[in-house]
Amino acid sequence: MITVRSAMPDDALLIIEFQQKMAMETENVALDFHTVTKGVHSVFGDETKGAYYVAVDGVTVVGSLMTTYEWSDWRSGTVIWIQSVYIIPTHRGQGVYKKMYEHIQNLVTPESGYRGIRLYVDKTNLAAQKVYEKLGMNGEHYQVFEWMKG
Repeated sequence: MITVRSAMPDDALLIIEFQQKMAMETENVALDFHTVTKGVHSVFGDETKGAYYVAVDGVTVVGSLMTTYEWSDWRSGTVIWIQSVYIIPTHRGQGVYKKMYEHIQNLVTPESGYRGIRLYVDKTNLAAQKVYEKLGMNGEHYQVFEWMKG
């Protein structure tokens, strides 16, 4: 049975590994271990940067994702962004991401100040797009543009 929990600092090494695998699989990008390690530990050290969640099958972590936050003046509340999703290959197609998504959805309540959920996905990652659409998300409203230095 899959359960979802907030990640703990002890999960950091596995999350780092997941991030490296996800970047290679989805964008054919080899992430620098030291940079990712610093980035992951920064999230654990500063909750304003975000939070990690892990999916656990028994005692084995089988997936992770990170959430970050965007203030919406239109909604006078915070939008949760889901990022850095990774599910180990043996558990894909078994509803692991759905469980994680539902966990994040349950954080969006009138009392929490959260107003909704957003995520971005690589245009070529059609499998992930189908999963997100199946869960009721739509990608028709916005297109994301970016500029990254270095």
